[in-house]
Amino acid sequence: MNLTEATDELQHDTEITARPAEAVAVSGGSISQAYRVPSSRGPLFVKLNHAADVAMFEAEADGLEALRDAHSLAIPAVYSVGRVNETAYLFLEWLDLESKSTPAEIALGKGLARQHRISSDRFGWARDNVIGPTRQPNTPTENWIAFLRDQRLGFQLDLATKNGLPRAEREASVELLAGLDRFFEGDPPVPSLLHGDLWSGNWGATASVVPYVFDPAVYFGDREADLAMTRLFGGFSHEFYAAYLAEWPLPTGWQRRVDLYNLYHLLNHFNLFGGGYLPQISAALARLDS
Repeated sequence: MNLTEATDELQHDTEITARPAEAVAVSGGSISQAYRVPSSRGPLFVKLNHAADVAMFEAEADGLEALRDAHSLAIPAVYSVGRVNETAYLFLEWLDLESKSTPAEIALGKGLARQHRISSDRFGWARDNVIGPTRQPNTPTENWIAFLRDQRLGFQLDLATKNGLPRAEREASVELLAGLDRFFEGDPPVPSLLHGDLWSGNWGATASVVPYVFDPAVYFGDREADLAMTRLFGGFSHEFYAAYLAEWPLPTGWQRRVDLYNLYHLLNHFNLFGGGYLPQISAALARLDS
């Protein structure tokens, strides 16, 4: 992966002149190399990966632009995405993030509820993207239960079966998928514009208390899926949830669907990182069967 070649492409596409010799490696997750690079536009955040992975960056850029178009939360600007020779690249606005504060969490809750008001006639997305490094299928579907069964839980279950998910958990998951209707009574969910990977590491706030979200896995789905993930690993305050609910209350029965939506992410973590997530999968399946 070649940062200099990527910055040359950036200048060709945008006339932004970057200084790769002054780049500093920063944390960018386990998937890509990441740098803070000075430029004529100010510091940039740059992700690099293998050229074959350019679709992952293109999908991320599309997702960020969709969230920006929602005018609900602050989103880092996308400057350039593409590939050159053996390198795929994504240039984004650099964010100077501060400690998360209660006012920022309140603003995040309100903004997320407004984002979720952005709807579509179908669930899914115009293209597949990724959840972590795992492909996330998004074929547009009119029925949410079918989408959840086939393109979320069922897709991850098939991968987990290949990766050695024990028989008891496999059988419980198959039984769960066969009876998904029982978790949805009353009005069906409407398609909402989701971040898709909303854990505490994928948002931050500036000194001016503006909440930014990033690293999305965007699609149209049940808004409860975003909120469920905020509970999976913690890190969101009571004030965040109160602010969201003041903007748009959740329907009756949302509590029993938290485990249902988070099972998708637990299976994905099992597929990525192994059996350390098996106890959480087993516990979630047991609660869902009660």
